[in-house]
Amino acid sequence: MLQQTGFIATLRRNADRMAFMSPRDIPLFLRSARTDAAIARVRAIDDDQAAFDAAYNGHNGDPWASNDGRYRYQSRKYDTLVSLLPSGRRFAQGLDLGSGLGLLGRRLATRADAVLGLDISQRAVEHARTLNADMPSLRFDQGDIRDIPVALDGCFDLVAIADTIYYLPQPLADSTLKALAMRVSRLLKPGGVCLLANHFFFFADPDSRITRRIHRAFAWSPGFTVLSEHRRPFYLVSILEAA
Repeated sequence: MLQQTGFIATLRRNADRMAFMSPRDIPLFLRSARTDAAIARVRAIDDDQAAFDAAYNGHNGDPWASNDGRYRYQSRKYDTLVSLLPSGRRFAQGLDLGSGLGLLGRRLATRADAVLGLDISQRAVEHARTLNADMPSLRFDQGDIRDIPVALDGCFDLVAIADTIYYLPQPLADSTLKALAMRVSRLLKPGGVCLLANHFFFFADPDSRITRRIHRAFAWSPGFTVLSEHRRPFYLVSILEAA
């Protein structure tokens, strides 16, 4: 009887882990692919900020449908990311790099006293400020992950980078990724935590190969120690601690 009860409990846990999306979420992925293609077209004739500003100018300011109530995938994903942070730990200052509409930042603010979101798109920053006006501990500024002000070094005990790095201009050399990992590590206080998450479909997928290279670069970095790695449906997460 005990064995049967344990088996049923295991099935329920696995079912909950796999309930990451519903059939209604399928258009979300098609929408994301169209948005990525539109960004690439603008990038071919203009700079990165213009490309992402153009994306946030359309689709009612939600180019990836991240805040669309018809889909639950993104909401569950953000909840999962925050749940993977070290249990019971409270953070003083958090930084969300590539913050978009601030949906992950809102969840980080439940674990941190204050959170700063930086995004390359000024339009994203404007939308995020409006959407999160009810959260005084959450603020947003325009900023490029490739040019983070030195004045921010050592200011944070939590840095989140979710679905951001693989949007940097291609090709992404390993040396570029390693330099970025070192730069991010300097933003953290000793013992601070970095939450790194990127899309991951399957090993042969080009985007997934980039994701593996990103996570290997951060794991390689002398500035970090890997605390844990987690693979979920369609994304990979690394939790790292600053040396």
